[in-house]
Amino acid sequence: MSESKVPPVTSVGTPRITAGFDEYGRLDLIAHQEVHGGFAALSSGELIGLADRIELRGRGGAGFPFARKVRAVLDSCQRQDLPPVIVVNATEGEPPSWKDKAVLTRGPHLILDGAALAAAALDAEEIVIGVADDGIGQDSLAAALAERRMPVPTRIVTVPHRFISGEGGALVRGINGEAHIPPGRKVRSSDNGVDGLPTLLSNAETYSQLAIAARLGPWEYNAVGIPEEPGTVMLTVGGSATAPAVVEAPTGTPLMDVLTMCGADIGPGLLVGGYHGKWITAEAAKTVTISRKGFAKVGGTLGAGMLIPIGSATCPLGEVAQVVQYLAGESAGQCGPCRLGLPDLARAVTLVALGGSALENVRQAAGVVKGRGACSHPDGTARFALSALEVFARDVELHANGEGCGKQVRGILPLPYHTDQGARKLAVDWSRCDGHGLCSAVAPEIIRLDANGFPAFPQTPLPPWLENGARKAVNVCPALALRLTEAGKK
Repeated sequence: MSESKVPPVTSVGTPRITAGFDEYGRLDLIAHQEVHGGFAALSSGELIGLADRIELRGRGGAGFPFARKVRAVLDSCQRQDLPPVIVVNATEGEPPSWKDKAVLTRGPHLILDGAALAAAALDAEEIVIGVADDGIGQDSLAAALAERRMPVPTRIVTVPHRFISGEGGALVRGINGEAHIPPGRKVRSSDNGVDGLPTLLSNAETYSQLAIAARLGPWEYNAVGIPEEPGTVMLTVGGSATAPAVVEAPTGTPLMDVLTMCGADIGPGLLVGGYHGKWITAEAAKTVTISRKGFAKVGGTLGAGMLIPIGSATCPLGEVAQVVQYLAGESAGQCGPCRLGLPDLARAVTLVALGGSALENVRQAAGVVKGRGACSHPDGTARFALSALEVFARDVELHANGEGCGKQVRGILPLPYHTDQGARKLAVDWSRCDGHGLCSAVAPEIIRLDANGFPAFPQTPLPPWLENGARKAVNVCPALALRLTEAGKK
């Protein structure tokens, strides 16, 4: 993938992180200094005080207070008599998200400024920046590092462009040369992170916000946005939007202003916070102001700043089933709730989309995985699925009655399958199919029979855990009508 894939970047009001993007495209060191100016180094106490006063929280999804992370690392360093490591999580492995890649490709020095501030304040051993191996942003970041002197040795580490590779524990493991998956148990990177050292790990946007705050000071930084969540946030607007973009907006901005700017048809629902986020109704979206508190009022979450309107032209349940299948396939496979529970959840959601009356099965499958994983992946997937069934209740009813919504699945919710070599999907030669029904008996988790007795299944690529079942269904078809094809072909 090339860096040209990054959506356009715009802003509501005066840009901060994205300042200079319109004028320079990409800011090299000279342009960066001209736009943003310099900043003074901070002590550890000053760093904590600044983060506290601007209410800086992680922008990778969890929203954990940055000052508390710094305190935990300092305490661990003192207790173990070890130096810390600074880690920048710029992997952004979630398919709908582009905000960090936008900053990597166009304003990389701001990320490096934030990391340098933290490293100098904490007297760190080194800085490690994790990026995905999709090629987006890495060259820009490497060029930025070549232009400047960092306070400590700084290196770039690439990780697989997968959903779970950006989880904090997975990133630390990858940097340490281990498998790029969560550790399977709760591990605090502040105690035992990169090379066993206390590690300050935060998202690329978080470090960029820190660099802005160090220049402006807390009073000026807090002059924008709402008092309890000051500053700006980076948002990725995609889905049905006719003008998808990465948008920098002050907190407190009406959500509809951003969606209208991007030409978004909300349709029956809007996904907020990404594939571990929640769905909200179109009616609720009209009342939201952009902030963690604003989204929480309507049962949503800001997460990592993804706004994905479903639109009116696609089948919502088919889209949701496709994503839950993908998330089940993204499991690290090392604990039961992920390895066994998520495939069950994906099957249950798929059956609802295919017209089954398995709504209660979805709730049961989600209940089995919630709160039982070694990382947040099971909880996030369950939250995504359950909130979808609530918001798309009318579609659930239509599908359960056998009528369906009459819409095709158009791939409004982005997935990486179309770029995966070897991804497969099922297809039927209708001139051969006689409706024997054997395929549905062999692979009921994939194939159901429609009202006329012919096979029905999602027209989406198969996740890895369903391929064996699909092959069995193909092999038992007496008319040789069912086949596996490459995902990009019809």
